Amino acid sequence: MLEFLKKNKWRALFMLILCTVIFLAIQHALTPQKTLSVLQPDQFDPTLVDDSMLFVKKYHKVAPFELINQNGDTISQDDYTGKIYVADFFFTTCPTICPVMTKNMTVLQEEFKDDDEVFFLSHSVTPEYDTPEILKAYAQEKGVLDYKWNLVTGEKEQIYDLARKSYLAVKDAPYGGKYDMVHTENFLLVDKEGRLRSRTYDGTKMEEIEALIEDIYILKASYNEED
Repeated sequence: MLEFLKKNKWRALFMLILCTVIFLAIQHALTPQKTLSVLQPDQFDPTLVDDSMLFVKKYHKVAPFELINQNGDTISQDDYTGKIYVADFFFTTCPTICPVMTKNMTVLQEEFKDDDEVFFLSHSVTPEYDTPEILKAYAQEKGVLDYKWNLVTGEKEQIYDLARKSYLAVKDAPYGGKYDMVHTENFLLVDKEGRLRSRTYDGTKMEEIEALIEDIYILKASYNEED
């Protein structure tokens, strides 16, 4: 047996390599690839969804918008079309979950700061207070990169509609005016077509941020496969 192996060592080595390649190919073919579902309003907590959207089961996308960022520039859906982005809702004077959410968004920003496919969008739920000047000071304090992450303000009604009809990320305030809202800790992953993907992510938990990073890479890869 040893004599046979000595005489045929290269053939045996070739067969070993071939068998390994075949095994790995079969394993890859049998391993299901993770895909990210497209979310619809009827899959969300109803308290986060405007009544007009409660029973929407398909074709949901973020509605067109036009808001003002921390630099006083107009930001619209055109700036995010063809981009993957993470959206959330906050306000600069929030003393509880917002500082943690902002800190964790900077973790995402650092991960993708050199990636021209991935961006970030944070909406103020108190736009009457969070002027561009206030947002700029907040952005500088928190280390926001202007080319990567927009903090936006604008007409309260529009932000309310975006929050409850597009991103499905805030609740009606139990007390207050018609467009007052209570934001959640949710981060939303939005694809290049403006669709919500996979699930909501708790922006206050690092394990959720790690899961979101993984899902962003999965979403990016899905576009590369299409190409």
